[in-house]
Amino acid sequence: MESKIIRLKNNIELFYKKNLNTPRIAFCMNFALVDGEVAPGVNSLVARLLFQGTKSRSAEQIALEFDNNGIDFSVEMRADYLRFRFVCLNEDFEKAIELVNDLVKNSTFEEFDKEIVKLEGEIVAELDAARAKASDGYTKNIFEGHSYGYSNTVILENLKNITKQQVVETYQKLLNDSKKIITVVGDVDYSNVENVLNEYLGDLSCGQAGLVRQFPSELNEVKNYEIIKPDANQAHIIKGWRVESVDSEDYPALILLNIILGASGLSSRLFLELRDKKGLAYVVRSSYETMLNGATFSIYIATEPKNIDVSLAGFGEEIEKIKTIPVGEDELEDAKNNILGKWAFSFETNAQQACNYAHYGILDLGFDFNDKTKERVKAVTSEQLQACANKYFNDKFVISILKP
Repeated sequence: MESKIIRLKNNIELFYKKNLNTPRIAFCMNFALVDGEVAPGVNSLVARLLFQGTKSRSAEQIALEFDNNGIDFSVEMRADYLRFRFVCLNEDFEKAIELVNDLVKNSTFEEFDKEIVKLEGEIVAELDAARAKASDGYTKNIFEGHSYGYSNTVILENLKNITKQQVVETYQKLLNDSKKIITVVGDVDYSNVENVLNEYLGDLSCGQAGLVRQFPSELNEVKNYEIIKPDANQAHIIKGWRVESVDSEDYPALILLNIILGASGLSSRLFLELRDKKGLAYVVRSSYETMLNGATFSIYIATEPKNIDVSLAGFGEEIEKIKTIPVGEDELEDAKNNILGKWAFSFETNAQQACNYAHYGILDLGFDFNDKTKERVKAVTSEQLQACANKYFNDKFVISILKP
């Protein structure tokens, strides 16, 4: 399909892809986080309070206008950027942009105290889930001392220290200083899209500050973190390493290692060995989570408390195998087909495409990043997988265990 990359009159980069005969158009706008996060929880409150009214509309009026026009809208704070997104009928595109424009420029950040209480309640409720609590312990230890490590428990401890002024100043800096990317995917005449964006968002500050490369300090030891949850009926174990991220030459190999070890469901090695053969697991999987300044590769299992040591030994056995025994050609080909299929699925809708392209754009990866990465994945060899496993699966890792 036809796509264009231009600069709006304020020099903000716009990527527009025309998908013919699609009745709903998708919009995504990302603001780069120029300073990471000033304190745990501030960024979360920025995103939440942008919904709480503008100079001319109450929160109820905003919700009603989105609802009456069938506009699916959200504001979300990600690890590296603030994201505004919507999907609407093609004919309502200008109305949706007008509402976004009001929220972006005129939010009053009302209901600050109420939102603090709501956020606290939601975090407490989420941390009641055993897996979430184990994951929280893993996150704050693997990225200790960095904003990526601001897990829910870290945010909870700092909530009482956050002021409304902090939140407002954080957003104003984003509005004035941060780099911005806009993506639109759908079937609306291109000139109409450009004109509407220039009319409503053409006076936004383009911002020169891209994402700051603030890397977490190196992980130079083993960290064992244990959580006791008396009402838990399972043990939840997460073991993980710090690895390279999306801008690394190892990225395609790490993706495939994740598929082979535990992200391909019933056919993955961890599932076959630890669940099917040894009967250890209720759930077992691996995960490769990437941010601009860091990434982690982790293994997770939910098992009976008596199986903790056996499960950790099972992790070690599977890691040792992939480090020492070359992956067979059939297994490698299956892994490649698996990830290529998942990517195809993740680009099915206009909304998915707009968000993916905006993600690549704000990270300076190029809007064609996925297409290039597909070709790199196809070229990965068994030798590269083995070298990558030996490079990253070392004796510097974090283990988070929740148990009764």
